[in-house]
Amino acid sequence: MYALIVPAAAPFVLLATVMGLSWWEDHVLPPAEPAETPGGTPITPAVPAVLPQPARPHGSLTSYVAGS
Repeated sequence: MYALIVPAAAPFVLLATVMGLSWWEDHVLPPAEPAETPGGTPITPAVPAVLPQPARPHGSLTSYVAGS
């Protein structure tokens, strides 16, 4: 009989564990403090990123393939 109760109770045990950890996180742990930012200045890159351009095929090659 216990062999049927243990597998049926496993999801409820896991749910109770997650709910207990959530309560513990909310009520027992100290609140997390935000990371300090230096003077509130936004972080911007010194040089804007230049994205590489895709290679373009030659016009004559594409016209030759399209014409045949």
